Amino acid sequence: ELDFSAFMFNQDLEYLDLSHNNIWTAYCQLLARLRHLDLSFNKFTVLPICQEFGIMFHLEYLGLSAMMIRRSDFRYVAHLQLDTVFLTLEDFSLYEPLSLTALNTRSLHIVFATNQNFNFSLLYDGMSTSEKLKIVNLRYTLSHKDFPSPSLELQKKIKTTDLTLDTVDLEWTVILQIFLLVWDSSVEHLTVRNLIFRGPVEELTEYKHVPLLRSLEQLLSLGSSMKALTLERVRNKLYYFNQEILYRQFSEMNIDSLTIHDACMPHMLCPKKRSSFQYINFSRNALTDELFQNCDTLANLKILILHRNKFESLSKVSFMTSRMKSLRYLDMSSNLLRNSRAEGRCQWADSLAELDLSSNQLTEAVFECLPANINKVDLQNNQIASVPKGITELHSLQELNLASNRLADLPGCRAFTGLEILNIERNLILTPSADFFETCPSVKELQAGQNPFKCSCELQDFLRLERQSGGKLSGWPEAYVCKYPEDLSGTQLKDFHLTELACNTTLLLVTALLLTLVLVAVVAFLCIYLDVPWYVRMLWQWTQTKRRAWHDCPEERETALQFHAFISYSERDSLWVKNELIPNLEKGEGCIQLCQHERNFIPGKSIVENIINCIEKSYKSIFVLSPNFVQSEWCHYELYFAHHRLFSENSNSLILILLEPIPSYVIPARYHKLKALMAKRTYLEWPKERSKHALFWANLRAVVNIKLLTSFETDEEQSDVTSTSSITQRLIK
Repeated sequence: ELDFSAFMFNQDLEYLDLSHNNIWTAYCQLLARLRHLDLSFNKFTVLPICQEFGIMFHLEYLGLSAMMIRRSDFRYVAHLQLDTVFLTLEDFSLYEPLSLTALNTRSLHIVFATNQNFNFSLLYDGMSTSEKLKIVNLRYTLSHKDFPSPSLELQKKIKTTDLTLDTVDLEWTVILQIFLLVWDSSVEHLTVRNLIFRGPVEELTEYKHVPLLRSLEQLLSLGSSMKALTLERVRNKLYYFNQEILYRQFSEMNIDSLTIHDACMPHMLCPKKRSSFQYINFSRNALTDELFQNCDTLANLKILILHRNKFESLSKVSFMTSRMKSLRYLDMSSNLLRNSRAEGRCQWADSLAELDLSSNQLTEAVFECLPANINKVDLQNNQIASVPKGITELHSLQELNLASNRLADLPGCRAFTGLEILNIERNLILTPSADFFETCPSVKELQAGQNPFKCSCELQDFLRLERQSGGKLSGWPEAYVCKYPEDLSGTQLKDFHLTELACNTTLLLVTALLLTLVLVAVVAFLCIYLDVPWYVRMLWQWTQTKRRAWHDCPEERETALQFHAFISYSERDSLWVKNELIPNLEKGEGCIQLCQHERNFIPGKSIVENIINCIEKSYKSIFVLSPNFVQSEWCHYELYFAHHRLFSENSNSLILILLEPIPSYVIPARYHKLKALMAKRTYLEWPKERSKHALFWANLRAVVNIKLLTSFETDEEQSDVTSTSSITQRLIK
């Protein structure tokens, strides 16, 4: 139950939807501002129209439901100017003729029960009531001989211009009677959806003896108000009939627009005389290449839609259009079209401006079979890998759709000088060419998103192109995402950046060369500053000397020590060495044998070889340090080789005597080993007081005084030498 007083405090209510309930009775209350009231799909026995509805002057939409309709039911709303009346008639049992004519509405929508025979008086009265009429569920299982025909007076009152019949299941003869009524009325647009037509078969096979068909043929040859016929989702339950009857009726219609959609139609006849068709839509059928071949009577046709049929030859399609002198738009999408040079040239209608060839099996050869004056071509979802060079120039082409193909780069515009819009989305483009807008100056919009972009240096030029294009890249930046490499997958191109150095090979080489030169200069400076060549030369000479000794004198490899100490000094300090050092060490008991270059170097050998031999045959190496020492090149040699022995034999053979203090600034850079030795090792400083000289010589003699071993002495004696060395070292400390 519904009591409108529930809304008494909602006086501003404008929209009230109570449809699809179980309401069977209502108690009315005035809702003055209501514009939309829907009580459809309920359980009312009679129409729930109250007296209060009559003063709802803002009401535009009224939805009702009932099981019976009487003429008096609409008396309270007959004066209202309604936009739409929606009636649901489930379990419908009674209709009083002319009841609907009491309504004053622009649009009337009637939904009948699916399991009942439709009352055709509702159709006739509805056509006399509103300009726009839609009826759902037309089912009539009685014999067509019992089908009621409208009176002549009622036919004259028909004012519907737009009629839609949805879910229609009727015998063919009943359909013809409805069609006769509509054709000879004010209806301009007839739409029939979900149509199922039935027998009997004999009336279709012997159609010349059926008065209905003769009347229909006569009407088709005459003019009428009908402008457009639309049939959608048509199925027949006739397993055998002469299809030419049906095709001929459609092809000879004197209307502007004909749509037969999803009807499994395998063919259509060419009109016998010049047709008035301007629009034909035969999508989702079974039409083939034989359609309208050599047909001269479709000269007025402007739009032809053949989407999702079974066409295979693009060349035959072009010849089909060649005689359609007014054709502007052709839709051949979702067919089985192929093209090859073996089919020969194509011949299109000169007037054709827009061509849809999407979702076929076309390759790049299709560019040799396009209309010369075409303005817009849709080739998306084909098998095009490139745009060939040398094709016929299409100067009029303004829009080209190559999305979902196999293109690996942006096509040039040598053949499309007037191109303004290009779509190459969903192709195989990794790195688009950066000179596209230079070769295509007239392009205003480029759609290149959803490609598997490879984010590398090659893409930098394209990104620079986007910044300079001034918004010509459609879908930027959302549709432009990196696919490769994997670590950048999903990154938007606007967030991908590489430095100029990483991508400019010339700049990279110049930078690397400069860095190399700087590195070489730094290394050279360090080598010069640290005297590295000198050390390398010394290491080489030491290595060569050892090699010669190994090969030439194998008996001397394990030669025992011959001297207690090798003395290294500057010639400028030779007086101190000869007058002080040598006499004080070599006199007395346990005579110490010193190695001096003037008396112990072997003639015929190189100076370096003599130095190395003397150092190796001496228990200790005594270096007399002074400012003169650091200025001597040979002293440096001797210090280097002695230091090398220190680390190679892990011995403690160096004795440093500081004859005179050496300021740090006097020591050259290459004497860094001397600096390190003086910093880490204890050295003997020559005392200036004569009273301390005796202690100095005693300490020095104790360090170098060991019993020299001959070549035939045992290893035990050598261990004693090591013990003596340890004692003397402790003595020095």
